[in-house]
Amino acid sequence: MPRIRPAQPPRASGLPPARRERAILATDLQDLPWWRRASPALLATVVISFADLLSGRDRYLAPLMVVVPSIAALTLRPLELLLVCMFGLISLLTLSHYDQMDNLHDGRFLFGAMLSYLAITLVSAWVARLRMRRAAEFAAVSSVAEAAQRALLSSPGPAVGPLRLAVRYVSAADAARIGGDLYSVLDTPHGTRALVGDVRGKGLGAVQTAAVVLGAFREAAYDENGLYAVAERIEASVERHVPDGEFTTALFAEFRAPGGVQLLHYGHVPPVLVTPEGTVTVLEAPDPWVPLGLGKLATGRPQSMDLTFGPDDVLVLCTDGVVEARHHRSGEFYPLAERVGALVRGAARSEAELESAVGRLYEDLLVHAGGELGDDALLLLITRGG
Repeated sequence: MPRIRPAQPPRASGLPPARRERAILATDLQDLPWWRRASPALLATVVISFADLLSGRDRYLAPLMVVVPSIAALTLRPLELLLVCMFGLISLLTLSHYDQMDNLHDGRFLFGAMLSYLAITLVSAWVARLRMRRAAEFAAVSSVAEAAQRALLSSPGPAVGPLRLAVRYVSAADAARIGGDLYSVLDTPHGTRALVGDVRGKGLGAVQTAAVVLGAFREAAYDENGLYAVAERIEASVERHVPDGEFTTALFAEFRAPGGVQLLHYGHVPPVLVTPEGTVTVLEAPDPWVPLGLGKLATGRPQSMDLTFGPDDVLVLCTDGVVEARHHRSGEFYPLAERVGALVRGAARSEAELESAVGRLYEDLLVHAGGELGDDALLLLITRGG
């Protein structure tokens, strides 16, 4: 009979080992210095000691030290917990001597307090070990989900057809670390076509909807002759496979004729065109349209935009995680149209310049948000190759 192998925990083989390690550490706060993680327990020890000293010898508050191991179990590793609890035990003995409790009733009260403290310390060390193991399992599952999403997105190379690309895609630091931002760039018989979208919501449901949208786009982009026909195919797939009420904002772009680009908006963030001199044009939709998945609520069809797109221009596409990123102090939205010109101009000269430009833009976004984004964010820079 064939041997049945026991189930193994999921492995995030789609992510680099260093990234997986950072994910595990961040999940359990182990990426912080030990003294920061130990500070709550140490602070509790100091507060109890001062309270006992200030209350005088007629008040015996040292047994309150039993809260120290419980607090330490929330953030510390088992060995770190034992070291911090040893400091708490020394404080307990010192306060007991100060309050003259070491000889009261042959020290039986002190013996009970110490025994309780040691028992809670051992239990807290076991809880800390269990907490770390659970955190590692949770981080592994989250990393698998993130790796699955990266495989779904299937990032294009730095050049697709006549276009050069530079991308920054960042999932927000939520529990699952996955979201619904999507993009794809394909070189088809009808020209090079691009899709940028943002699924309503986060988590596995959003990834499932993104899979439907991307799968339909990768088929329709090769088969259909116009962008509207491509969007109609995706709309039909969303209606069949996505629950009612879920929708996806989308922006389609087609680079067919040299020197031009056609855009089709479905409720998405308008792209930005940057000239070699740094002049910025926000490409607002002439006729705002409903997102994918809500087509049956509207009549008619959206109007496409035909624009000049020269060899030295840069087209900046993004999701609402970029333009709605709030300033870490004032709360203002990120002013993409005001910042992008100086950060991106001249980026069409080479692939290296384009990659450097998207890096500068992303770093500026992070500085604006205080180092961490509250939503998924996608930046896609497109130029024509030399």
